[in-house]
Amino acid sequence: MFYVKNVPTWERVLRVIVGLAVVAWSLLALGGLWGTVLALSAAGIVMSGLFGFCPACAMVGRKLDKAKR
Repeated sequence: MFYVKNVPTWERVLRVIVGLAVVAWSLLALGGLWGTVLALSAAGIVMSGLFGFCPACAMVGRKLDKAKR
């Protein structure tokens, strides 16, 4: 692996669920350019949940405890 996971499991699940909901809402309710921009942003949140690595969290030095992985 090239990265160390820095997002706990409970947060990963939450990111995927909320991110998918925002993608669906933005494409169905908003549509157009702003809906697409919001959907792409939410897709980034979903990806960080799937991979367990958040670049923004890494920049501020967030690390997981070894026991909580």
